[in-house]
Amino acid sequence: MGIKDFSSMMKQAQELQGRMQEMQSEMDQMECSGVSGAGLVSVALNGKGDMKRLKVDESLLTPGEGEILEDLIIAAHNDAKSKMEAMLQDKMKSITGGLPIPPGMKLF
Repeated sequence: MGIKDFSSMMKQAQELQGRMQEMQSEMDQMECSGVSGAGLVSVALNGKGDMKRLKVDESLLTPGEGEILEDLIIAAHNDAKSKMEAMLQDKMKSITGGLPIPPGMKLF
């Protein structure tokens, strides 16, 4: 590999690093919602997986229904998380130009 090839490769790596830093700062602004119980529970997460909102239908707030409510909150969170991960993978593909990302590499 010549110096010109190495220089070009380093420039591409720096550009990729800059795009990755931009994406990480955008992750706080991204939002994805998940629902469960036919819409009785909804959760909104940002791109880093932090919960921003939780909405529970009042019909679930009855004594003795706590376990059902807990399960629905977990299901809504998991729904939002899987949607956010899919959005982030699509965004990563656009940033890296389809280059494979090593397994286990986490953005958040």
